[in-house]
Amino acid sequence: MLVEAGRPPLHESLPVDARAGYDATVPFAGEGADVESVSELTIDGVPCHLIRPKNVAKPPVLVWFHGGGWVIGSSAASLAVCQDLAASAGCAVISVDYRLAPEHPAPAALMDCAAVTKWVLEHGREIGLDHSRVAVGGDSAGGNLAALVALELGEALCHQALVYPVVDLTLSHPSIDENAEGYLLTKAGMQWFVGHYLGGTGISAGDESVSPLAAAPERMRKTASASVLIAGFDPLRDEGAAYASALAKAGVSCELRSFPGQIHAFFTLRELIPEGGDAIEWVAQRLSSAFG
Repeated sequence: MLVEAGRPPLHESLPVDARAGYDATVPFAGEGADVESVSELTIDGVPCHLIRPKNVAKPPVLVWFHGGGWVIGSSAASLAVCQDLAASAGCAVISVDYRLAPEHPAPAALMDCAAVTKWVLEHGREIGLDHSRVAVGGDSAGGNLAALVALELGEALCHQALVYPVVDLTLSHPSIDENAEGYLLTKAGMQWFVGHYLGGTGISAGDESVSPLAAAPERMRKTASASVLIAGFDPLRDEGAAYASALAKAGVSCELRSFPGQIHAFFTLRELIPEGGDAIEWVAQRLSSAFG
């Protein structure tokens, strides 16, 4: 569809054009489940959307970080998925509109995501949320940010839901080359994303401040239980599996779910790829169990 539309490859695009292209795919996520309310708010200076589920007086909270390689995407563009998760898991979802690269390179996005999550843990009750049951989650680059926030906050969180996460910015796992072209996200596209995110920062791609897989086992050991979802035809498949294995070896309760026939981004394309709905339901079930 993208080829037929005449869109240039991501790695040949300017960020502003890539963002417009991404926004054009938003309808493919569907309308989102019926929820009590969707509102905008600012938390510690960071714009967010708050989605409240129906018939839950004081819901637990999922702080969600959208995908888009730290360069594209927004909390508004991920509303349908957040509504689906809120309705299925019976939780409130706070979707974070973190700052994007290259205008705001690393670690700006992580700072925003961590600040919002800390605020929810400390002040969530002030807006009717159960601040004692807080999870983080995200897809792709959002999964990277969720994993890093979970490493930072440790036992304060009850779960982390990582959907085909970027966990090793060195892009050195076999699936990066095996699935380099032809499956929506490409190796060249990932290099484009990482270049914009780290460009000019002096941060090494293998540094644990940006690559969760580089974290020491003793640091991983203190992180929250995890659900890791991977797709078979995704350049990021192997690093996601490697992170799930590393968490498990560190003693973290972790469940890995593979969708072997799927591509990157299918989670947010359920109108085109119905199995995206199955993936959302699996994540929601894992969250429900973690919230207890």
